[in-house]
Amino acid sequence: MKVALIYNETQIDPNDVINVFGMTTKEHYSSKAVERVARALEKGGHTVKVVEGDIHLADELREFMPKVVAGETPGMVFNMAYGIQGQNRYTHVPAMMEMLGIPYIGSGPAGHAIVQDKVMTKIILQKNNISTPGFWVFRTPEDKHDDLVFPVIVKPKLESTSMGMEVVDNWEDLRAAVKVQIEKFEQDILVEQFISGREFAVGILGNNPNMEILPIVEINLDHPDQIQTITDKKKTGGVGKTCPAKLSKEKEQEMIQMCKNAFASLGLNDYSRVDFRMDKDQNLYILELNSMASLGTGGSFYYAAKTAGYTYESLINKILDVAVIRYFGSSMVHPESEVDLTQPLRVVSRTYLRGHLQSIKDTLRDFVNTNTHVYNIDNVNLLGAKITKRLNHLGFSEQTHKQQDVGDFHYYKNHSEPENDVLLISHIDTHYGPGDLINYHENGDHIVGSGIAESKGGIAVMLGALHALRFAKKLKKIRCAIFLTTDDSLGGRFSKKFVKFYSKKSRYIIGLKSGSIDGGIITTCYGRKDYQIRFTSTDQSNSNIHGIIPVLGKKLTAIEKISKDEKNYRLSTTAVIAQGSHGHSPNYATLSLTCAYKTEKLGELLDSKIQTLMKKRESGFKKLDVAINKIQTRPPVSEEPSDTKFYELVEDLAKKHEIKIKKYSQIISSDISNVPTALPALDGFGPLGHNYRSTKESIVHDSIVDRAALLASVLYKCAGH
Repeated sequence: MKVALIYNETQIDPNDVINVFGMTTKEHYSSKAVERVARALEKGGHTVKVVEGDIHLADELREFMPKVVAGETPGMVFNMAYGIQGQNRYTHVPAMMEMLGIPYIGSGPAGHAIVQDKVMTKIILQKNNISTPGFWVFRTPEDKHDDLVFPVIVKPKLESTSMGMEVVDNWEDLRAAVKVQIEKFEQDILVEQFISGREFAVGILGNNPNMEILPIVEINLDHPDQIQTITDKKKTGGVGKTCPAKLSKEKEQEMIQMCKNAFASLGLNDYSRVDFRMDKDQNLYILELNSMASLGTGGSFYYAAKTAGYTYESLINKILDVAVIRYFGSSMVHPESEVDLTQPLRVVSRTYLRGHLQSIKDTLRDFVNTNTHVYNIDNVNLLGAKITKRLNHLGFSEQTHKQQDVGDFHYYKNHSEPENDVLLISHIDTHYGPGDLINYHENGDHIVGSGIAESKGGIAVMLGALHALRFAKKLKKIRCAIFLTTDDSLGGRFSKKFVKFYSKKSRYIIGLKSGSIDGGIITTCYGRKDYQIRFTSTDQSNSNIHGIIPVLGKKLTAIEKISKDEKNYRLSTTAVIAQGSHGHSPNYATLSLTCAYKTEKLGELLDSKIQTLMKKRESGFKKLDVAINKIQTRPPVSEEPSDTKFYELVEDLAKKHEIKIKKYSQIISSDISNVPTALPALDGFGPLGHNYRSTKESIVHDSIVDRAALLASVLYKCAGH
């Protein structure tokens, strides 16, 4: 099942809202806690996307969530978002899900709104004859209540996690506490009769008629008048806990029945926590309920679940499960605490990858921050050595092809047989100049950096997939080879013969450039030709102070015209150099062009146009020599029957992973251009990315896990398993 895990950042980003407005939430899950829940869901066999609950939420879910009306298997939202700002923040994401028609775990907007309002909660409890301490509401510090009896506890009526709580025993301290809290929280203040005694927390899991009350947790107070503050909760381990609490059978059953009655009266769903105090005469009082009980490992909800025999993974999947039953009436199998290697590879690999996502990102950061401009040979070889070390650790041997003009090529194998099941192809070099490097940085759902989409993200995905296969004990069952080039920026000028040679030894060929942002797998790509055109003026009578520069201007204008409206080929100028001899006006110049074209026929047409245009004599220059150096780098790739069959294999696996893919034609040429026609070859198995060769080149953060898991399955399938 596809599961979108929704969370909130700890700080409001002005780009995530239209305006910063009203009270901001003080509750957030840490990134580690979010990842822990995501891993638990992955272990349950689900496809997880982590999404921030902000202004972009609907767009993110539109792309990710299955379309049930189109016959797809429904997805779910696992909501961990407490809201960003304003009133009734717990209701914001559930209300959006109701509007969008997406099932979600937990209570609905009405249940959250009532429970988050402590005053409304107590009114409903009283109306249903459920015992709760007496209370008074203060809108100003000067409000009077003749029936108020001290001691009382003061707290904001719309906050949780023990925010702002203070016990007072006289009017002067009460008014001071109310004043402080009104100024801080900008809301009415609940003043509640303080119950001296023992404190308990009771977790509820499920819905009627199969509601499960978790073992009762007692908060180990030092004395009957102690309260548990937010500071106590944030301390490592918090206040000590005992579970199961030492209670008589009668009191335990009384507490359980009160929980069930309160849960039903308040209209809650799936899971919750109920907080109690018991006075010296053993009278029980419900203080409040939390409709989004903390899923942190130090909280009382998980503490109780652990006592009941749940692992963290099985608890998280149980919460999802009870929501699924509520919506659809059917259950799912709960995972075990450890990864079961007998599960399908897609489950095992995703579990591994989710748990090691940060390590993959750290590797990617190192790759991106190494400036591997095509002529920065030392750094190119340095990155090659780093990758070699990682692949050696995975059981791959290396053969190095030394190069003089660019960095060394690397060929790796994890077997000794003459034929490969699959050959992975990528490149280490980037086209960025020495001063153009954009360092790795995360920007919302994207990771930005030089070469991150073209190659480095794909290499990180490949390493993640190989590690996942080794973890699943499948890697040795695949005759896998890898070829890394260092001249992609030059159109594969020197490496093409090696690509052809190693491709002929392989049954399938996979390229690691990024997929398109909408899930594209590259089935076709444009060809590429590079031109270096030298103009030399031998007309000594020309006294133009600009020399040959006007000629260049006319040529560039003409180039723009022939490519302006053409969709099936592209022309781009990569360099213009004009110089003069012995300090005179420029009398010779070099123009460098890169041409991309969809078919061989278009390439020939484009070549004819360039030849004619460049050799056309310009007015004012009687003697102009034109030398055209044409470098045929890569031919275009068309989809052959073998490619179609390979794509169908990948598409079938993607459906099992619940990952959307589509065929994509890429304008930038690829090494699969040099793969012999009859062999099945696809590219674009890297993470989803865009803005190639720009300062905004980026990949989608969550696609790292998706694409690595898919690649692992494809590699295993290519080996005939």
